[in-house]
Amino acid sequence: MSNRFSLRGRFWGRVSVSALVTAVMVCGLIEFQQSSAVSAAGAEINDSYRVLAPIESGNLLLFPVVRANGKSAPGTPFLTLDEGFKNGTVEVTEAGKVRGLVRHRDNGPAIWAERPGDQVNTLVLVNNSKQPLLLLAGEIVTGGKQDRVIAKDRIVPPGSDPIDLSVFCIEPGRWVESSAVFGASSKAPVGSFMVQPTVRQQAMVAKNQQQVWDSVHGSIAAVNAAPLPSGGPMLSAPPPSTTSYAKAMQSEEFKAKVDDAAAPLMKSREEIMAQLRKEGAVGVVVAVRGEIVWADLFSSTDLLSRYWTKLVRSYAAESLNPGETHPAPTVADAQRFLETPTGGTETSEGSVGIYRYLELKSGGTETFVLESLLPDAKGDVHISELKLRNVEHRSHLMDMYRPMPMQPVRPQLIPAVPVE
Repeated sequence: MSNRFSLRGRFWGRVSVSALVTAVMVCGLIEFQQSSAVSAAGAEINDSYRVLAPIESGNLLLFPVVRANGKSAPGTPFLTLDEGFKNGTVEVTEAGKVRGLVRHRDNGPAIWAERPGDQVNTLVLVNNSKQPLLLLAGEIVTGGKQDRVIAKDRIVPPGSDPIDLSVFCIEPGRWVESSAVFGASSKAPVGSFMVQPTVRQQAMVAKNQQQVWDSVHGSIAAVNAAPLPSGGPMLSAPPPSTTSYAKAMQSEEFKAKVDDAAAPLMKSREEIMAQLRKEGAVGVVVAVRGEIVWADLFSSTDLLSRYWTKLVRSYAAESLNPGETHPAPTVADAQRFLETPTGGTETSEGSVGIYRYLELKSGGTETFVLESLLPDAKGDVHISELKLRNVEHRSHLMDMYRPMPMQPVRPQLIPAVPVE
């Protein structure tokens, strides 16, 4: 229990035990989902976290967050998506191309057998590694007929059967295969990145494909309109005309602008990370143009450091958006953002024995909590808290745009046969 965020009492304590029991019993289903009213504000975060003085980078302020007791959890057992693609233990394909699994008798990696056809906006993932795989909302998966963004945090156990990813398309207007090989944005020249908070919020909160596309258009236009850094490199070509968020962010001009916005945080990355490790930082509160808009908190300093580059670049891209400039927030302002009382509605879903994913709506903010239920890694793994900005919650009329639900994939697979 010492490794858990104290938010557990604030959130999951309100979930009905009977609902969990029912979910386990009905037809052997793994997935469960539940909504309930939150009647009290709950415990405050200031008993658990302390905000430090910010790091400044242009229009961006990052407030490191440490545990109030000064302790950080030890190293994590989780594999990241970038690491899984790099070492070849994580495979992704479009749902219609799901292939039959052929497993070794020693429970070795799954071998695929091709099946034709494809389905819109649906990706299937297999974790062949010996580590649980951590997926974060906002991470980009490139390849196939569209680039996609992961819509929800989740954990995929080691040696998993195919699971249906919850994704949104971030490349409107294309349905032609660009590459048969799927990968993460870490394979791109700019290095690892994820979508900026504006796009991430639409996927997580609005849960609406059209609103995700609108935010992609707006974000690309904003970076296009941002001035080039003074004294920056001369560009040999104008920015590409593309609807793809990933391709836009890989262009020479976009890269130069994001690099400039993130320069103080990236040029001194090792120095900053050394200080964050020394302080035991587990997350950051993010302010853009003086407005506090986001917080990412992890279970350990190790996880924060492994996601640092892609998070910083996403925050830097957000800082290029036009908008009103506010007075710089103080450490006390950032602390109050974390202490926002909970109220309103709580929604939970997940996989029994693997993870829970909680969404808490409270006035002008929403909080998302990913809790691991794995025996060797119990506790809250990642928390996102965000200030709601121009988000309309998905209505039933917009169900045609929803991402595929988070359920185990049960395609018509070729029967598995043992391989010597």
